[in-house]
Amino acid sequence: MRILLLSAYDAVSHRYWRQGLVTAFPEYDWTTLSLPPRYFAWRIRGNSLSWAFSERETLTRPYDLIIATSMVDLTGLRGLVPELASIPTLVYFHENQFAYPASGREFNSVEPQMLNLYNALAADHVLFNSEFNRHTLLEGAQTLLRKLPDQVPAGLTEQIARQSQVIPVPLPDEVFLDSSPESGPLQLVWNHRWEFDKGPELLLDAILMMQQRQLDFRLHVVGQQFRHTPKVFDHIHQTLEEGDNLGYWGHVESLEEYRQLLQQADVVLSTALHDYQGIAVLEGVAAGCTPVVPDRLAYRELFDSEYRYAQTHEAEALTARLERLSALKRNNHPMPCPSIRQLSWTHQKPEYQRAMDKAREARRKA
Repeated sequence: MRILLLSAYDAVSHRYWRQGLVTAFPEYDWTTLSLPPRYFAWRIRGNSLSWAFSERETLTRPYDLIIATSMVDLTGLRGLVPELASIPTLVYFHENQFAYPASGREFNSVEPQMLNLYNALAADHVLFNSEFNRHTLLEGAQTLLRKLPDQVPAGLTEQIARQSQVIPVPLPDEVFLDSSPESGPLQLVWNHRWEFDKGPELLLDAILMMQQRQLDFRLHVVGQQFRHTPKVFDHIHQTLEEGDNLGYWGHVESLEEYRQLLQQADVVLSTALHDYQGIAVLEGVAAGCTPVVPDRLAYRELFDSEYRYAQTHEAEALTARLERLSALKRNNHPMPCPSIRQLSWTHQKPEYQRAMDKAREARRKA
C-alpha cells in the first residue's frame, strides 16, 4: 500500500507519532511531507499553498491512502491539487484548538478552530489520541456552530462523532525499561515543554510547599526549551538551588542519558494546564516511575485515582501525594506503578491497521 503521510506542524509529539507509525509498518510504501513547527498562524493556513506549489510532483503520484495530522489544510490542499481529492484520507488529532488554553498573546481568530472542523468533516475517518481530545473538540465545535449567524447545516458534530474513534499515540517498545531507583531523597522528574501551558507556576507553588514541610526530595526539571522561556523557570531554579533540591536542569541531549534518568527516578510529575495524552509522563511510567498527575485532562483515562491529585488546592494536593510516596521510600516500601504495556506499538499496531482499513472502506462506499 502506498501512503502519503502529511505533518503540517511537525512538533515533537507529531514527529514522535509519525516516525513511530512508519517504523511500525515497514511493509508499506511511505512518502512523508512535513513542515517545521514555527509561525503557527501562517503554518496552519499556508501549508496547502506551500506544498501545492513546491511539492506538486510528489503530491500527484498515485496513493492508496492519505494520513494527515489535524494541522494540515486538507480542504485547501485538495482544491489546489485535485488528484488528492479522491484518495481515502485518515486524519489524526494530537490536540484540538477548542480546548487549548489561551496565553493572552494569541491573535484572536476563529480560523484554527474552523480548520479543525473542516478537517474532521473532510476526512473519511478521524482518530483522536484520547477521549478527552475527542470530547472537547465535539463540545467546542457545537458551541462554535451555535454562534454562527446562519446557513449552518444540522448534524455536523454528529457526523464527526460517527466517523471518529480514539487510538492513542503508541510508545516504542524500547521505552519500556526496568526501574532502578536510587536511594536517598525522593527523586522527582518534571519532563515537559518549558511553556506556560505545562503549568510551571503550579510546580513552583508545590516546590515551596514541599520545602516548607521539609520533604526530602530532588527535582529534575528537563524538557524542550525555546528562545523565550517563561520567567517562572528562573524562580524555580533559584528556589531549588537555595533549598538544595536541584537535580538535573535543562534539556538532556542524550536519549540514553534521558532514559537512564527516568529509570533512576521515583516519580514523574505533571502540572499541566492541558495534556491531550501526556507522552512525557507515559515514558516515565514505562521506565518504572510512579505518575503524579492532575485529576483532569486525559489523565482520567490513563490512571486510577491513586495517581491523580485533586483539582481543588492543587499545590497542596500534589504535595500531599508526594509526602505519602516519600514515606514509602523512607520505609523501604515499593512504589506503586501502573502497567501501560497496552500503549506500546506492539499492542496498538492492529488498531491502526483497522483504522486505515476503515478510511479506505468509507471512501469506497461513498
